Amino acid sequence: MGALDIGIDLGTTKVIIYQPGKGELLHEPAVISVDTRNGQVIAVGEEALRMLGRTPGYIRAEFPMEGGVISDPMLTETLLKECMRRACESFLVKHRVIICVPSMVTEVERRAVIEAVIHAGGRKVYLIEEPIAAALGAGVDITRPNGWMLVDVGGGMLDAAVISLSGVVVSRSARFGGDKLDGEIIKLIAAKYKLLIGKKMAQQIKHEVGNVFDPSPARTTQVKGRNLLTVYPQEITVSESDIYEAIQPFGEMLVDMVKRVLDQTPPELVSDIYENGILMTGGGSLLKGAAELIEHETHVRTHVAENPAECVSVGTGRAFDYIDILQTGFSAESTYK
Repeated sequence: MGALDIGIDLGTTKVIIYQPGKGELLHEPAVISVDTRNGQVIAVGEEALRMLGRTPGYIRAEFPMEGGVISDPMLTETLLKECMRRACESFLVKHRVIICVPSMVTEVERRAVIEAVIHAGGRKVYLIEEPIAAALGAGVDITRPNGWMLVDVGGGMLDAAVISLSGVVVSRSARFGGDKLDGEIIKLIAAKYKLLIGKKMAQQIKHEVGNVFDPSPARTTQVKGRNLLTVYPQEITVSESDIYEAIQPFGEMLVDMVKRVLDQTPPELVSDIYENGILMTGGGSLLKGAAELIEHETHVRTHVAENPAECVSVGTGRAFDYIDILQTGFSAESTYK
């Protein structure tokens, strides 16, 4: 196989590799397990996810990304290398890569992403800001002098931005996404019900009874865990109203970020946003009540994109058609080889 143009959505919880014209080549959890004795990769993706918390001391299994940025450069490089090998079916050929980063990451964090991709097999690397990629993936014509507001809720980052003429006009980011929300649910269940649950159970609770706008005590789900007092397994029933305490701060942060971005947006673009509405992307935008809460607080029509979890990855692939015209969407390191 020859050199390819590929887009990579390297998130806190997942890695998606997308090829223009062909579609998704790989979609795996951003987890890797490595034998620390010899550096050998034991598992990547779904298989490594099943190993979390179940490995002997010499096997290291973890998410190398945290808060939307690299927390472990060596593991991230190994993860990328294995994912690119699987997706592109080649060790030797180096590819041209567009990879997304949150809109307000530091220069050091941008450089870390570039280095990781180069060492993993990238020939030339472009960084694209997540709101730009999300807009492209959602089908927005970013080249027009028309204001759009994007709210991207990922596993590790919350990104709100106004874009126009292929660039980001105003943006704000917070390192609080769906992954942190799972942690808040775990804390609540432990404190309120003295029940210890795992990350997968927290995700199930979030999907089934997480509601940041109009929680109902009638909508419930079963929760299984270990009683912290008796140490025995236990099953309890929790409702949307019970879980609201854990996710309410997230809703408040979401609304506050949107209001701050709108407050800094030029009046001409605000009128565009009022007409176009606010567009939500990312897997976290599927949290029940998120769009309704923003619309209720801002009085601006808010809707979730079609297939929101895939918008950023699709957008990184489509960005190859815009390399010559994108402005602030691409970082200054785009010529790095």
